[in-house]
Amino acid sequence: MNTGSDREAQEPATSETTPDEKPHVSRAPAFVKARRSLHLSWQVGVFIVGLAVIAAGVAMLVLPGPGWVAIFAGLFIWGTEFAWAQVVLRWTKRKVAEAAQKALDPKVRRRNIILTSVGLVIAGALVGFYLWKYGLMLPWNIKDQ
Repeated sequence: MNTGSDREAQEPATSETTPDEKPHVSRAPAFVKARRSLHLSWQVGVFIVGLAVIAAGVAMLVLPGPGWVAIFAGLFIWGTEFAWAQVVLRWTKRKVAEAAQKALDPKVRRRNIILTSVGLVIAGALVGFYLWKYGLMLPWNIKDQ
């Protein structure tokens, strides 16, 4: 007979985990979790939906749209059912936080401002030369002048 104390011995205590490392629990409804085939179908559906969102995000990297947001949304969808997706999201959050902290470093900010300024000066010089040489004419309308 399986008593409540036996069940507690089989399941790990949640108080041992840190807030960042919660044990993975499927977010499927209880009636779905009750039947293995239905739960497997649920997971396949979650995988397909997540894959579609990620594919749309990858397409939006070259097309107009919020590509990275969609990719992270797809990973979040996968994270509701798959522990490996939660690990990837946790790693990504850590890397984004590190990059944000690094971007706030005064030396890095100064370097980025200098590089942006130099790039803008070069782009302005190229646009100025083009306008001086050809005027407001589109490149495909230029004949040998």
